[in-house]
Amino acid sequence: MTGPHTLTSAVLRAGFAAMLGKERRSEWLAAFADVPREHYVPSFYQQDGQGRWHKVSVGDPGYLETVYSDTALTTQLDDHGIPTSSSSEPRLMLTMLDALDARPGHRLFELGLGTGYNAALASSLLGSDNVVSVDVDPDLVHLARSRLARGQYHPLVFAGDGAQGYPDQAPYDRVIATAGLRRIPPALLNQAREGTVVVAPIGFGIARIVVSGNGEATGRFLPVPAFFMPRRTPTKGPDFATLETQAGRATTVPATDVLDRLKFLLSLALPGYHSCTWRDGTGETTGVGLWTEDGSTATVHVSGNVRQTGPQRLWDTVEKLAGAFPRGTPAREDFGLTIAPEGQRVWYREPDGPSWPLSAE
Repeated sequence: MTGPHTLTSAVLRAGFAAMLGKERRSEWLAAFADVPREHYVPSFYQQDGQGRWHKVSVGDPGYLETVYSDTALTTQLDDHGIPTSSSSEPRLMLTMLDALDARPGHRLFELGLGTGYNAALASSLLGSDNVVSVDVDPDLVHLARSRLARGQYHPLVFAGDGAQGYPDQAPYDRVIATAGLRRIPPALLNQAREGTVVVAPIGFGIARIVVSGNGEATGRFLPVPAFFMPRRTPTKGPDFATLETQAGRATTVPATDVLDRLKFLLSLALPGYHSCTWRDGTGETTGVGLWTEDGSTATVHVSGNVRQTGPQRLWDTVEKLAGAFPRGTPAREDFGLTIAPEGQRVWYREPDGPSWPLSAE
């Protein structure tokens, strides 16, 4: 039976895949043309000019056109209106899938099932029997499983902690994460073969590493930025009230550097940090706030006055990064990642160049 959107969907999918393929040739493009994204995103949320969320569903004006745009779609909000799940930007999905260098028959482990769309694309190329995907949210897993079955895809999907992998189906030839990580989970390395490619968001970048065995791996970051939903962990809010009682000190690092030039570096040096901005009536930034899950908090006014509190001195870290990279925005692809049993280390340009450890989860 042909549904009311079937023809339009097929036409849009063809154009969608062609749009994604303008800049590259990829064996994954056939999957993007075949797998209906709307099956996995029957509704999503959009914000209006005042920041209020509105639900958009099948039949609403522009729904299908938005589904087949190169746009990340927010698919779940918590009770406070904070996004907790999304369907990633398709061009970024394609970049990550290409980076896997996967072939039919390769066994893939995916951390972060989400809507199931990425698992469907993987099943289309690799075969459902070779795809294992996990998500921490049982409700999302239930929905994704039914959506995948609708498309005749039956990968192994389950609810659990993706950082623990799934040893019953190991070893894996390829590993992909679609949730923001602070480091590569050691369990995933232990469930990989020698030569396994791992593609995962670390901070605000995408690391591609190759496993050499014995808990070791190395690789580089891809040039593209990435802002994935983090794995869900308990966190404290900012302690702005304490800062109000402090006089502060001067800094020469512009407040706006943490919003652009140093953003990627901060995501590695201060894993899981949050930020906010204050603006005046004309929309100009007047100040920036930073905080981490342990309650450490810092604010900096555009005048150069800094206040900070908590177990970590966040602005001290900002100043160290600004000193190490005093000019311009360092390219993501100039950074690499080395993993050994004793820890994981990000380096700049060369493995023996400037580096710092990634913190344990």
